[in-house]
Amino acid sequence: MDFSLEKMSEQHRPAVIDIFNYFIRHSFAAYLEEAVDYHFFDHFLTMSRGYPALVLKTGGQQVVGFGFMRPHHLADSLKRAAEVTYFILPGHTRKGLGTALLETFVREARKMGIDSLLANISSRNEESLRFHRHNGFRECGRFLRVGHKFGEDFDVVWMQKCLA
Repeated sequence: MDFSLEKMSEQHRPAVIDIFNYFIRHSFAAYLEEAVDYHFFDHFLTMSRGYPALVLKTGGQQVVGFGFMRPHHLADSLKRAAEVTYFILPGHTRKGLGTALLETFVREARKMGIDSLLANISSRNEESLRFHRHNGFRECGRFLRVGHKFGEDFDVVWMQKCLA
């Protein structure tokens, strides 16, 4: 598939929020229950400040996904770990886009001295759990029944990929 990765910027605000709202409305991938307005984009930029934040574009330049890294914790002693977050629209998954985004984050993490990538995933998001397992993540923790969305309880599964 013809695609490109581009640094997330102000021009991507509408597309990124529209994608995020899709996942809020239709999946367990985003934990929020109510759609967000376009100002929420600022929250993504703040969370990922100093870390890579990227959009996925098709050859036709349509934004079909986005992702970013962020600190796992603000304590200096935990700076070797970062969290990854990504959302790719249905119809564009299982084509290598997520893997390309993750590989970019792995390269950037290593440059930053990060040797542990973390992801927290809803137990009801089997596709994401499979993706992470396939890409070298292992389950390292689980908070039981901490989430409730669409009338259903779910666990939050923590997964880790050690880079060193």
